[in-house]
Amino acid sequence: MKFISRQRGVTLIELIVVMIIVGILAAVAVPTYRQYVIRSQRSDAKDALLALATQQEKFYLQCNTYATDIAGAPDCVAGDLQGTDTSKNAWYDLAIDAADATSYTVSAAAAAAGNQYQDEACRTFRIDERGIRTADNAGGADNTADCW
Repeated sequence: MKFISRQRGVTLIELIVVMIIVGILAAVAVPTYRQYVIRSQRSDAKDALLALATQQEKFYLQCNTYATDIAGAPDCVAGDLQGTDTSKNAWYDLAIDAADATSYTVSAAAAAAGNQYQDEACRTFRIDERGIRTADNAGGADNTADCW
C-alpha cells in the first residue's frame, strides 16, 4: 500500500488574506479608539474649569471682587487666585479671559503641544460667573451642544 504524504501548513495566499483582514480591522478600530480617548479626555478641561470657577467664587467672598489672574497665592490687592494655569493632566491651558467686580469668564484651551490639540470639535471650553458653559471648535465656531 502506498501512502501519499500531504504537506500541512499555511499557504502564502491564506497568510495574505489573513493579513488583509487584520489590516482592515485595524484601519477601522484605531481611529475609532483615538476619537473615544479624545472625547474622554475632555473631562480634564471640564474639571479644571469647574474648580477654577469655585476658586473665583471663594475669592469673591473674601475680596468682594473676582480675581483677574491665576497665581500662586490668593491676594485681594493683586487680584490673584491660588492655582495653576494648566489642567490636572496638562492637556489644557487655563486662563481668566475677563474679570471685574461683578463678572468673570474662565477658559480652558487645548495645549498646543498636547494630544488634545487634535480635538478639533472641542478646542476651547469656557464658563462664566452665571455658570453658563460654552465651547468652541478649532475654527472658533460655537460647539457647546456637542462638547459639554
